Amino acid sequence: MPPAPIGATRERVFHFVRERLLAGDPPTVRDVQNVFGFRTPQTARYHLEKLVAEGRLLAARGKARGYRLLEQIDVPSPVQWVPVLGRVQAGHLTTATEELDGYVPMPAGSDRRDLRSNDELFALRVQGESMTGAGIFPGDVVIVRRQPTADSGALVVALVDDEATVKRLRLRDGQVELHPENPDFDPILTDREVTLLGKVIEVRRTLE
Repeated sequence: MPPAPIGATRERVFHFVRERLLAGDPPTVRDVQNVFGFRTPQTARYHLEKLVAEGRLLAARGKARGYRLLEQIDVPSPVQWVPVLGRVQAGHLTTATEELDGYVPMPAGSDRRDLRSNDELFALRVQGESMTGAGIFPGDVVIVRRQPTADSGALVVALVDDEATVKRLRLRDGQVELHPENPDFDPILTDREVTLLGKVIEVRRTLE
């Protein structure tokens, strides 16, 4: 018998995981591997991560039974699910990376001045302490609206060459300056290429 199409297999994986989650018994990657006879756990994880990328499951990283259904999350509806794309440095510059690390919910159609329902948003986990004066601490998640420009004084995520950082933007005499909010760190005053990735519109923090 020929193998089932990938889409059909993934649909079966989703229904299996959904039934287990609704029954209060979250499956592990190994459970999915065994039920569907995948040769390796990486194949099971591939299907699960594709379901996360499609917005059908949520992933709590670092947990063996970390997949959840959107319908099990108690948040206002409608929402848009903002992808967490790795980490950004709030301190010394570090090479930029972009890896999907789950999602955070954001109300859609908000009346807030800085958020429109069609905004393209992404989120980053913060490393470093250069922005503590702005209330941004290591481990926080910043939600960023993609935009190529911002007003002087805005909190932004920027690339300096290929290194990413979150800083306070200052525009002085046509020059871009990236300022920390911690006196232990120096501003980034450079003639290197600076690319603005977006404006920070919200900071999320968990206490556990």
